[in-house]
Amino acid sequence: MQATFTDELGAIDLAIAERIGEQKYRVWFKNSTKLDLTDDYLKIGVPNHFIANWIEAHFLNDIYFVLKKVTGKEKKVAFNIEPSLAGSQRKTQLDSQAIQVQRSQNKTTRSRINPETWAKQSPLKLSLETFVVGAKNQLAYNAAKAVVGEEKSPFNPLFLHGGYGVGKTHLLQGICNESAKVRPGVKWLYVSAEDFANQYVLALKTQKLDAFRRRFRQMDVLAIDDIHFLASKKAMQEEFLHTFNTIDLAGKQVVLASDAHPKMIGKLCESLVNRFVSGMVIKMEAPDLQTRCKICSQKAMAMNRSVPDSVIEYIAEKMHSNVRELEGALLKLVAFSSLGNEKITLSMARSVLAEHISRSDPIVHTSDIESTVATFFGITPADIHSSKKDRTVSLARSFSMYLARKYTKMSFPEIGRAMGNKNHATVILACRKIEDFLSRNAEVKWTGPTGSRLVKAKEILSQLIEGVS
Repeated sequence: MQATFTDELGAIDLAIAERIGEQKYRVWFKNSTKLDLTDDYLKIGVPNHFIANWIEAHFLNDIYFVLKKVTGKEKKVAFNIEPSLAGSQRKTQLDSQAIQVQRSQNKTTRSRINPETWAKQSPLKLSLETFVVGAKNQLAYNAAKAVVGEEKSPFNPLFLHGGYGVGKTHLLQGICNESAKVRPGVKWLYVSAEDFANQYVLALKTQKLDAFRRRFRQMDVLAIDDIHFLASKKAMQEEFLHTFNTIDLAGKQVVLASDAHPKMIGKLCESLVNRFVSGMVIKMEAPDLQTRCKICSQKAMAMNRSVPDSVIEYIAEKMHSNVRELEGALLKLVAFSSLGNEKITLSMARSVLAEHISRSDPIVHTSDIESTVATFFGITPADIHSSKKDRTVSLARSFSMYLARKYTKMSFPEIGRAMGNKNHATVILACRKIEDFLSRNAEVKWTGPTGSRLVKAKEILSQLIEGVS
């Protein structure tokens, strides 16, 4: 029996890492928790009450899910305070290589929704009240408030686009939550475009297409994240177009988010593009310094941690690409402080975050790389993020990943996440392919807007480097 429990513990540990993502696993579980399994309980040893409270508040549902999946049984979860877990291991825990997982995870805020429970959704994690407003996102926030405040849509759709971690998902979820608060009984639904596509396929297979359509088309507020996922999927684009038209004709609201402007999403049907640009299209940019300070302060308050203003300003100055990098740096610092029972100081922040900042603050940013590569190959940045596998897009994606690895300090998993939630193995293979081309200076063939092209690999690389420099 003990051997069985040992095997299951290993599986549970791996499954938790896969479910919550490598960064969160590294900060909150790896080397700072000790798991023990019995017939009825999973006991989690933690160094202090802060870590216990954080894991319970943010990961308990994930742990229950993993327990049921691995053991096949409903088990209880209990926390034990074990001070021996604090101290000397905390630095190793924060800086060690993350466990390698086989598949990239979607944003943890995005749920896999059972079609039978769509009408009974619980409040989402993010709200408009916790959205920090600044110069770069004021228009998007005002539009979100306008959508919530009007029973009849003032513009349809509200289409938000921008890079990774600038607040698009936050506003979509905030609109849903606020709509439910100010208009009791409102029917709302928040899903990713991938969820929409998966549920559509399931409805076709199970011959429940009518039920699928009723659920989606009877919504008062329909929020779809990562709508660019529908690129090149003609049947699903047509289905969504009919869904959009039905909701729009009823005077209800559609809110969409994408990593690119509608006209820049490759292989999106003209009818959808026209519908999208007929509404309010707003670009969201990375927050400015003042907004980053506010975000950092608010996050510290949410964690019930005292962080000096000097440390807040230091993190905000160094982490300026997106909100997730900013929050990740703060989480790392708070975890280090909690595991060692030390006060947070500026000198501690400089020491603990040195590597984190150097990896997250490249001279060349992935957005610059993607824009340059997309222009060179005659595609769009959205194509690089998509699942398309034709030769031109595949080449562009491979060169983008290679350049990101060469000219930034991002890890393979970080590059994969930044380029459309690709698996880290995909990035490794892409880099090896380009390295092989360059070692042989192979002739690379693809089809661009002007027809077929054949160019030496080193010449391509030289032109791309010139474009991003």
